[in-house]
Amino acid sequence: MAGSLQLVACSSQPTNEKQNMSAEQMQHATADVHSFAQPTQAVARHLDLDIDVDFDRKVLGGRATYQIENLTGTDKIIFDTRDLDIEKVYLGEEMTETTFRLDEGDKVLGRPLIVDIKPDTKKVTIAYRTRPEAAALQWLNPQQTAGKKHPFLFTQSQAILARTWIPIQDSPGIRITYKAKVKVPKALLAVMSAENPVQKNENGVYTFSMEQPIPSYLMALSVGDLTFRNIGEHTGIYAEPATIEAAAYEFAEMDKMLVAAEKLYGRYRWDRYDLLVLPPSFPFGGMENPRLTFVTPTVLAKDRSLTSLIAHELAHSWSGNLVTNATWNDFWLNEGFTVYFERRIMEELYGRDYADMLHVLGYQDLQETLADKGADNPDTRLKLDLAGRDPDEGLTDIAYEKGNFFLVNIERAVGRERFDAFLNKYFSTFAFESTNTDKFLDFLRKELIQGDAQLAEQINVDGWVYAPGLPADFKAPRSSRFAKVEQVYEAWKNGKPAAQLNTGDWSSHEWLHFIRMLPEQMSQQQMADLDKAFNFTNSGNSEVLAAWFLHAIRNNYVSADKALEEFLVRVGRRKFLVPIYKALTASPAGKKKALAIYAKARPNYHAVSTVTLDELLK
Repeated sequence: MAGSLQLVACSSQPTNEKQNMSAEQMQHATADVHSFAQPTQAVARHLDLDIDVDFDRKVLGGRATYQIENLTGTDKIIFDTRDLDIEKVYLGEEMTETTFRLDEGDKVLGRPLIVDIKPDTKKVTIAYRTRPEAAALQWLNPQQTAGKKHPFLFTQSQAILARTWIPIQDSPGIRITYKAKVKVPKALLAVMSAENPVQKNENGVYTFSMEQPIPSYLMALSVGDLTFRNIGEHTGIYAEPATIEAAAYEFAEMDKMLVAAEKLYGRYRWDRYDLLVLPPSFPFGGMENPRLTFVTPTVLAKDRSLTSLIAHELAHSWSGNLVTNATWNDFWLNEGFTVYFERRIMEELYGRDYADMLHVLGYQDLQETLADKGADNPDTRLKLDLAGRDPDEGLTDIAYEKGNFFLVNIERAVGRERFDAFLNKYFSTFAFESTNTDKFLDFLRKELIQGDAQLAEQINVDGWVYAPGLPADFKAPRSSRFAKVEQVYEAWKNGKPAAQLNTGDWSSHEWLHFIRMLPEQMSQQQMADLDKAFNFTNSGNSEVLAAWFLHAIRNNYVSADKALEEFLVRVGRRKFLVPIYKALTASPAGKKKALAIYAKARPNYHAVSTVTLDELLK
């Protein structure tokens, strides 16, 4: 099914958006403990990628050609690699072969590729191949797709997995522009985090261009039997033919979200905003690859009830993609800002009461994380120290929800109008740059606090950013709509049959809140009564289903066993998998069941999920 290798040399140059850090800025860049690259000495500015996608061997092969800047006249440039086979390296337009070496590394970071260059070298070309076990690449057979006819490939580069499919300076503090040429089997379409085709061609060769500079974790590729559907002037959806109708209905309000986002925080800077609906094995809810968000099909609830996830990924077009955390220790700058922005978009579209529900659910998730880690754990600070660890350990609700509530706290202290003006200035000041916690706090003090001691005390930077847990004066969010849910719950708890409860106009958020309130220990009769009234076990809403399964496991509700196994085999979203498998392992019988299911399900999971679950289930 694979085509022949295509090799081309491109001479494209970066474009007019604020490009990359200057040499002076680069000299003062934050050191990244998760990259071997030394960008203060020699740094990549632009990538021309030319690869062949071989489904038979589960390998990508070709060339990565970099335009580089030698800032110090050094005789080497260093790229990050992990499980890549480096064949040859060339310098300059003349393609003069040069020497290189792969030094020893480790399991998480991989190995540094050290290329010998000259002081005047401006171009480095690396011929390489991936391996079938490349952690970023998920190769799916036809049975693992919606259409069941063609294989499928997608990448997941965050946090430091780009180095497993491209030799690259794999740090969020380094931004590049890129062009790409990708050859795939003729029945399939290739799409990337770039300017994309909207239909298949006859030769299976596709070209891409990303003119705005992006960090390496936003490099993305997917190949499959895909079709495209326009939603609005600047929005659209890619999906398998079997999924496109459901996706088009579910995400019909994308244009409204884009308008709401621009109203809040300025012009969208990435030309188009499209979605790619992936097969269920995708490990995240969404991945904010610029111009083309990758999204899980678990949000296709048939009632548009889970589309706050799309608002979240859209918000990343400002917080994360436009202004990026310089290291993974500053991950909250990406995610805390994005959660805050997401909920502002949802409030703009659906009202304050709706956004309040999201804040409460987020607070519940945060409370669970704090309880799991321990409120005094240093990993519950916003500013992290992940040296010597996989940065995925920092991808928790601390960055997302504690980060969000810090920004909510600032908004309350200064007022929404003033805070919005501040955020607009922040996004415009640091557009297409990477920043860190210290730089943001300096900007906060200069632009907002301005020496006001009382305001500084209200904002409480130290309590939020550098201390574990939540500040003592934190006030938990409340929701008027959830207050009504709580009244219904009390009626059920006091003996009212589930079928008689007033739940007719509930959103998925209200259902989720209700399920989370249920006692951990329930009788079989209570479980069956709830299930008969609300059909939780067969819910088409993945959030509701995953929450219900936790109660089914704790209470040995065997009527849900079949649906539970089907869910775990089909869905690869780590957010759902980890708590469910953790609940199963709480008892010897449950762990035996978990191991049997995992043996079937593991081939469907991405490495991002299996690295966590392998440890949990060992």
